[in-house]
Amino acid sequence: MPFLLEPLQYEFMQRGMIAAVLVGIVCAVIGTYVVLRGMAFFGDALAHTILPGLALGYLISGGAREPLFWWALGTAILAALGIGAISKNTEIKEDTAIGIIFAGMFALGIALISTVRSYAVDLSHFLFGDVLSVSVQSLWLILIFGGLVLLFIFAFYKEFMTLSFDPILATTLRLPVGALNNLLLALIAVTVAVSLQTVGVALMVAMLVTPAATAYLLTRRLSRMMVLAAIFASLAGVIGLYLSYYLSIASGAAIVLTATAFFVVAFMWKRVKGI
Repeated sequence: MPFLLEPLQYEFMQRGMIAAVLVGIVCAVIGTYVVLRGMAFFGDALAHTILPGLALGYLISGGAREPLFWWALGTAILAALGIGAISKNTEIKEDTAIGIIFAGMFALGIALISTVRSYAVDLSHFLFGDVLSVSVQSLWLILIFGGLVLLFIFAFYKEFMTLSFDPILATTLRLPVGALNNLLLALIAVTVAVSLQTVGVALMVAMLVTPAATAYLLTRRLSRMMVLAAIFASLAGVIGLYLSYYLSIASGAAIVLTATAFFVVAFMWKRVKGI
């Protein structure tokens, strides 16, 4: 019991636990669509395209951290919709559009960050995550925007499921495929912005993909996949923070490594079961 309770005597650990669980659930649920539709590269690119928004917000706000969430959110949504608009052009494939915007936005972010002399200290937590510095205000933002993402996912559950498994059927049923695609891209963008402080830009794609991929190995029902992914992501967040506390390693990296360990165990179990 002392082993479990000692870290919780600190308020920053309590806030970090809550943030890790909330972010893990949101990332896992929407990550099921990322895995099913093969959008892992999109998630990775989107996480990196918010870098110029962060740098610009940092420069304009004079180094204040609070407004950076809104800059990240706006940049992520614009980048997501931009990728969607470019990929509608039949002459340019979606992965090409993602690569173009990813490279351009990431280069712009590096250029802006290089103008900030203290960027190594002030902006590094956005690159690698700093869940232990989550404030009460940040928790409310995660709760509100994460709740909105989950609300939209459940409200359009059947439509997103049809679109993910059978796009031709979705068109035949006269579903607004274009609008639904843009909505899903926007929800992924909001999730990336919400998760920014927890795991950072560099590790963002892991939280979107790894718990959902782990659940995918264990079930073929979408609803059960979402539940399992949320459980794996939440456990990874809690266990990762304990590892971070006792082993003195970066919290974001510890969370992602724990999620990866879950995937390896599920993969090996699947192989053994298959044999």
